[in-house]
Amino acid sequence: MCKEAKFTNHLTREVDYQKYTKMVLFSLSLVLILTSPLLLFFFFFFFLKHIRETIIHKPNLPPAPKGLPIIGNLHQLNSSSLYLDLWNLSKKYGPLFSLQLGHRTVIVVSSPKMAKETLKNHDVEFSDRPSLFSQQKLSYNGIELFFSSYGDYWREIRKICAVHIFSAKRVLSYSSIRQYEVQQMIQKISSHAASSKVTNLNELLMSVTSTIICRSTFGRRYEEEGVERSRFHGMLNELQALMGSFFLQDYIHFTGWIDRLRGLTGRFEKNFKELDEFYKQVIDEHLDPQRRKPQEEEDIVDVLLHLKKQRWFSMDLTFDHIKALVMDVLAAATDTSTAVSVWAMTQLMKNPRVMQRVQEERRNICGTKVFIGESDIQKLTYLKAVVKEVLRLHPPGPLLVMRQTNKKCIIEGYEIPEKTLVYVNVWAIHRDSEAWKDPEVFYPERFLDSDIDFKGQDFELIPFGAGRRICPGLPMGVATVELIIANIAYSFDWEMPKGMKREDIDFEVLPGITQHKKNPLCLVAKNHLF
Repeated sequence: MCKEAKFTNHLTREVDYQKYTKMVLFSLSLVLILTSPLLLFFFFFFFLKHIRETIIHKPNLPPAPKGLPIIGNLHQLNSSSLYLDLWNLSKKYGPLFSLQLGHRTVIVVSSPKMAKETLKNHDVEFSDRPSLFSQQKLSYNGIELFFSSYGDYWREIRKICAVHIFSAKRVLSYSSIRQYEVQQMIQKISSHAASSKVTNLNELLMSVTSTIICRSTFGRRYEEEGVERSRFHGMLNELQALMGSFFLQDYIHFTGWIDRLRGLTGRFEKNFKELDEFYKQVIDEHLDPQRRKPQEEEDIVDVLLHLKKQRWFSMDLTFDHIKALVMDVLAAATDTSTAVSVWAMTQLMKNPRVMQRVQEERRNICGTKVFIGESDIQKLTYLKAVVKEVLRLHPPGPLLVMRQTNKKCIIEGYEIPEKTLVYVNVWAIHRDSEAWKDPEVFYPERFLDSDIDFKGQDFELIPFGAGRRICPGLPMGVATVELIIANIAYSFDWEMPKGMKREDIDFEVLPGITQHKKNPLCLVAKNHLF
């Protein structure tokens, strides 16, 4: 049955996060037994350091829960639902509070007002990235866009991405790819409808979004069955799982060996090696003079190789730069577009009134067109309101990519030291009762007479972030999601599988940095008659 189907990566993530707490407690117990003398020494060292810093200068940090020696507040957080833990803490300590995670000082932003203060009024001071093990490894030591340190180098990388990868012209050039792959998806659903076969939308939408990204990035498709498809999706699934993993060494000195003992470091090294070899294979294929190029516009790897050859970059653009930028696109685009599309269909099925209005808008504006193109979507104002409401209630990343302050600053009278880690809890911000009426209710109409958008200027709605570090892939991601939802919702009438009701659809979330629906959305499509 479709209901029993699970993604391999989802299972991996869920099992990893369920076992995480037990493994850490076991490891820490082993540390106490085997290395208690060494731990006592380090405890004494850091205790003296803490006393000295307290006497010399104690910064006026935002309110914070009490922590324990050495680990601080680490024991109060669950990495599988971190945004929820932080949201609950914000109810007690306010929209701006602090934490001590090992040797790292952290502040948490949980309201539109505080988001505007940090991401706009103090955007420069909050534009750096911390040096975390997983991020540095995957990004080839921060030489790409998302994880690179703020400065001249980052500005140069951002210029490359803005002008040559994520520009409006480049996104438009891949329109034919998006439309072709969505048409293929619609044909597949139609075949399911003809035989009354249950459609697993989680699997189907993951397939179409990954194919769109692969064709735009590599000029290739990986949706066919076989070893190559299995290898590619296996690497991508493991990448997504590991990016959400918690490495103790990032927060407590000299604990890298615990991560190795847990097997996490070994998994990471293996995945990185596999991805590096895959990127090299892709580059070699593009450098092959006998390569048969597709008819559509050049893909992202073509663009980067051309820039390397022309030395457009102010420094030498290496193959590692290309690999790191490809990693950005793979990691950020595939997972998030899938998650948003699945949540959109979930909400439409739970809210038949909204589904009916979406379909009526299509009939009124697009008539009997079999396929809704990207030019048609610009006329569908209610559809766009639906997408905004989905991004509000189900932001693909409930926490923005972690930031770090690059200098000391004052926020609301509190002193925020240099190198403070910053969590922006988008999930909490989008449910702020002071910013939204009935924030838990799915109500797209709230956007019909509102100018609020998700492009980083309205801090009540920041699923892609804001300021200098806003996600540059916003236009590409939104174009993909709107095209998918428009055609799925308009082309079919959807029903629950036999024996199930709409009430059976749940909103449980998988652990991970991307907010995926835990249980697959399985529906029966009926070909729509106009």
